[in-house]
Amino acid sequence: MHATLPLLVITDFPALQRRAVEILQVNLGYRCNQSCLHCHVNAGPQRREEMTSETIDALIAFVAASPEVRVLDLTGGAPEMNPHFRRLVIAARSRGLKVIDRCNLTILEEPGFEELAGFLAAHRVEIVASLPCYLAENVDKQRGKGTYEASIKGLKRLNALGYGAPEGNLILNLVFNPQGPSLPPPQGPLEAAYKAHLRQDFGIVFNQLFTLTNMPIQRFGSMLVSKGQFNNYMQLLRSAHRDENIEHVMCRNLLSVDWQGYLYDCDFNQQLGLPIAEAGHPRRHITEVNAQALDGHAIRVADHCYGCTAGQGSSCGGALGDETVAAPSCGA
Repeated sequence: MHATLPLLVITDFPALQRRAVEILQVNLGYRCNQSCLHCHVNAGPQRREEMTSETIDALIAFVAASPEVRVLDLTGGAPEMNPHFRRLVIAARSRGLKVIDRCNLTILEEPGFEELAGFLAAHRVEIVASLPCYLAENVDKQRGKGTYEASIKGLKRLNALGYGAPEGNLILNLVFNPQGPSLPPPQGPLEAAYKAHLRQDFGIVFNQLFTLTNMPIQRFGSMLVSKGQFNNYMQLLRSAHRDENIEHVMCRNLLSVDWQGYLYDCDFNQQLGLPIAEAGHPRRHITEVNAQALDGHAIRVADHCYGCTAGQGSSCGGALGDETVAAPSCGA
């Protein structure tokens, strides 16, 4: 795999400072039942890195000492494959936090996970589910043969529990990633197209669609280097930069935690190995600080940050602003 950090570290991206930490985004490990082409963490079935019970305890203690943290955002790999996933969810919900599960949908159909959807519903966990297109061919091309069918089964399972109902309290949001080195189309029109296709073809409903820009790191970045497309993609991101998106980038109020408990400004910095650091502390661990101690710290930036400010912008919650160009298609 080609390392992209040396191609990104020299940058003129604007300096940023942290605000109060409201969202704790935790990577529970790199083990996953899929190996997607766009995956920026290089997750897959052969990965064995996963958060231990002791680090889970440290997370719970951090939340207890940080009342400004209101959201626990769980990611991976497939976060549900961590054996301590359910304990962490229960602990966070008992403290009144909103819990988000970044679910690949196919995990709901894996042997041994048949009761997972019911658990998520019982604890009112918000689901953010990857479905990079409403067309089977495009999904299977990006995520593997048979993924689309399994994803549709997972969505139907969630709908049957009440997820995605317009008047319900079980939130189901979907995530779109472009197929290749292009920016996502406008989020609003694409969401309407998703809803129309999924309702008409399968009777499936969901709440919102989040469009995410593919980051030039890990598996996707390596693919760009291999195909000689890395520089052109970076030029696309830089040329589409919009200053107004800087105010809303996710690293301002989000703290990213890796599977070992070390802290980062965002999940992308985590995958590039750019931890939160201070003089005498090359990286900080969740046992060493509370959320208040990070207020006002400088955010580590590199050229990949243009992926968050290009066009309509991109964050874990989808687009940051409005974009009026391009057609609402998921085939890009």
